[in-house]
Amino acid sequence: MATKITEECINCGACEPECPNTAIYSSGTPYELGGKTFDALSKDFYYIVPEKCTECVGHFDQEQCAAVCPVDCCVPDPDHVETEEQLAAKAKVIHPEKSFGELNSSNSHFRK
Repeated sequence: MATKITEECINCGACEPECPNTAIYSSGTPYELGGKTFDALSKDFYYIVPEKCTECVGHFDQEQCAAVCPVDCCVPDPDHVETEEQLAAKAKVIHPEKSFGELNSSNSHFRK
């Protein structure tokens, strides 16, 4: 499932540079997906574009946004449930230039 940012967000911006998929945007900022620009998903606090979120599968053993969030507002999004396989496939589409190795405990929280 994708990660989302809750209304407890203090807009500190710690999460944005940590995202390997550039899925996090500041409040009111339009986002890009597939060469198109879309309206911001939140005008009040940082947000995560679910179509770009891979829960860091293929990159890290935990969601980097959640790891650095000082108020623990980066949480699983029950409206966007995905399997490890779906998230890994999404990562490969987002990063066609990257060679992803086999999933293991160092690059998937599903393997902990």
